[in-house]
Amino acid sequence: MNLKYLTQTASISVLIFTLVLGSNLKSQNKMNTEIPKISDFATGEENTGYAQYFSGKSWLAPLTINKDLNVPVANVTFEPGCRNNWHSHTGGQLLIVVGGEGIYQERGKPARHLKTGDIVEIGPNVEHWHGATSDSWFSHLATNGNPNNNENTWLEPVTDEVYREANKK
Repeated sequence: MNLKYLTQTASISVLIFTLVLGSNLKSQNKMNTEIPKISDFATGEENTGYAQYFSGKSWLAPLTINKDLNVPVANVTFEPGCRNNWHSHTGGQLLIVVGGEGIYQERGKPARHLKTGDIVEIGPNVEHWHGATSDSWFSHLATNGNPNNNENTWLEPVTDEVYREANKK
């Protein structure tokens, strides 16, 4: 065998090995679905019980357990691009942003961009939606006013057009 043939064969082998290794690393990165640490509050489990009312994935972590206090608080985490449908609460809702960047919008009003420390007070029966920006995870604590008789009414999904417009700063 000549040296030129061996050198070419070795070079091709190295190239193939590099391409295969690079391909495997890329697919491993795409498969990484680990949720980043967004706040000091628990992320909880994937929010499959309400998934039909969300565009994208969210996670829910109930934080209070003492029903006698009558103050249910949960941490809700949204992946980038995730938002819930338009909805309202008969007793209102309070959101406290604890991580990432999000959006809140009441029907007929401009969207509000949210960051850690922001508080959103939502009056009874106000139609609204909230969720992550298109490029950031988002987490907020949520509690409902008048929890004993507060009813949630889920409405239509937020359109991609409304969401794109809301993402503009």
